[in-house]
Amino acid sequence: MDQSSTISVDALRKTNGSSTSQLAKKGIPNSMLLAYESIEDAFPDVAPGVTPFGSRVVCQIRRPMDLTKSGFHLPQETRETEKWNTQVAKVISMGPVAFKDRDTLTAWPEGSWCEVGTFVRVPKYGGHKWEGVNPDSVDKVLFAIFNDVDLIGRIEGDPLEMVAYVG
Repeated sequence: MDQSSTISVDALRKTNGSSTSQLAKKGIPNSMLLAYESIEDAFPDVAPGVTPFGSRVVCQIRRPMDLTKSGFHLPQETRETEKWNTQVAKVISMGPVAFKDRDTLTAWPEGSWCEVGTFVRVPKYGGHKWEGVNPDSVDKVLFAIFNDVDLIGRIEGDPLEMVAYVG
């Protein structure tokens, strides 16, 4: 995978200016923030084992954490819920027709909505999901393939600070 697309949490926080104290001011308590050590911790470098066809985009879903920033251990049931409900993902690869006119194969007038390495919001439901083996952990890595038009949006801030709510 493209290592140039990784960025440290500190660098992300510098670019969007967020910090734990600023999040608390926004009403998000530490008990709800996940304790990732780095962006690589949330998105380990694991090959998906699939090359997308056509207009499809392969995304790696952010892995669930064991702890919150305030030190609460998350039970396995909560981790499973977070795993299947998160909508935070990293674009891993794109098919040759992604973000192109399907008839002429020319680029969309507005250009590509994202590129490999971009952090995006993905639909909670839909897509084709599977788990890949992470040789550095007992946890598996969740991947999903979506159609290019089904991606929800680009994450402009820190993808580690987005919390999935279950309603």
